[in-house]
Amino acid sequence: MQWSDESGEAGEAARPDESGVYRLVSGPADPPPLPGNVAVADTTDELIDHLAADMLVHAENCVRSFGDFHVALSGDAALEPLYARLMYDPAFRRLPWRRTHLWIVSDTCVPEDDPRSLYAPIRETLVDHADIPPDQVHPMSVDERDADVLYEADLREALGWREKGHDRLDYVLLAMNDDGGVGGLHGLGETADRLIVFTGSDPNSLTMTPELMNAARMIGIYAVGPGKAATLRRLASGATIGELPIERIDPIEGELCWYVDGAACR
Repeated sequence: MQWSDESGEAGEAARPDESGVYRLVSGPADPPPLPGNVAVADTTDELIDHLAADMLVHAENCVRSFGDFHVALSGDAALEPLYARLMYDPAFRRLPWRRTHLWIVSDTCVPEDDPRSLYAPIRETLVDHADIPPDQVHPMSVDERDADVLYEADLREALGWREKGHDRLDYVLLAMNDDGGVGGLHGLGETADRLIVFTGSDPNSLTMTPELMNAARMIGIYAVGPGKAATLRRLASGATIGELPIERIDPIEGELCWYVDGAACR
């Protein structure tokens, strides 16, 4: 992974301390000791640079190892600046889009022109401007009654070309809400042996299950703003004990990386 040094230029990552926190030279005070690795930056702009650099390195490594890169993105508004950065910043334009399969973490069962659509911002900001082949973009068929079955079949077919044991998502990107919500996991019941399920009501949503996401090689959680501070402290203290949707994110063998700005640490 790459991180910014004092000059602001991309440099080698600092080694994490015993709590798994990467010390950035210009970073704020230590965040709560969350599970996994924690990247901290004073501003969201710096944090987006770190996240984008990590994604780029991981994508290039996966293409070298497997021939392609399977990434699942969230349609949260907080992530739109990142998606824009991937398109306009020359440092990140080399992300191997032509070898990338793009999946959607969750979507609302509404038409794509509905402002509640979670795929529309991803398409408008990223897909329409990247050179990713159309048949490698996998939006959810939210207007189909059996959309969960269709998307699960699409996933299994696309990942089935890989050797057994490597047939999993390479990267899942999530944005945590102030209340610890993430993806479509709010109010989600048991999902054993399922990859995609319907959840919620009026309108319904379609979401990847924790089982699918937790099998990924890397999971990134983006948590910025002062509204996240109390939830991060609760998570670090262990006081929630399964109360929050974010606690269902627990990689089996992959890496968990938190991206936290200074406001969320205070």
